[in-house]
Amino acid sequence: MLPVEQEQETRWAQDFLSGKGPINAMAKEENALIIKKVTRETFDAFLNLIDKLAEFEKLAPPDKEAKRRLRADCLSKKPKYEAYVGLIGEKCVAYVICFFTYSSFLALQTLFLEDIFVLNDYRRQGIGKKMFNHCVELAKRKGCGRIEFMVLKWNKTAQKFYEKRKAKRLEWYFYRLVNDDF
Repeated sequence: MLPVEQEQETRWAQDFLSGKGPINAMAKEENALIIKKVTRETFDAFLNLIDKLAEFEKLAPPDKEAKRRLRADCLSKKPKYEAYVGLIGEKCVAYVICFFTYSSFLALQTLFLEDIFVLNDYRRQGIGKKMFNHCVELAKRKGCGRIEFMVLKWNKTAQKFYEKRKAKRLEWYFYRLVNDDF
């Protein structure tokens, strides 16, 4: 089992004090971002961040039943996905959800990054980069051959973020079949 899977905290020193956002008013020691696997104790704050992502994307948030499934699928003995929160002090300010697929051509696992989100007041301070780097390190430890993710067409900021980190836009079409159609 990986140290990350054993809920060991990863401490990342914040390399900013730009004067923007509410966290810069805190003492330097309190500016440290801690990335921690979602637990029963942090799950409600994690769900709140998912609601904030839905608001940002102008989508309906998960309903009560979906939130129940999110909890069960995250916290079970055999989780269907991995979730991590980024904390500043006691406040959850960011999260990532990922899971693993498999590449038949590489014959290696692929880390699929489902969500990465940072609260508006905490953006442009390196938190998203640290959350993404956490996923990169997880993929390395798991021996993955690649990391894949999707970005909304209108989210130019996210596109630039990933392209700056050498991600390539693919020439594939993304399709979806919902359960009412199968």
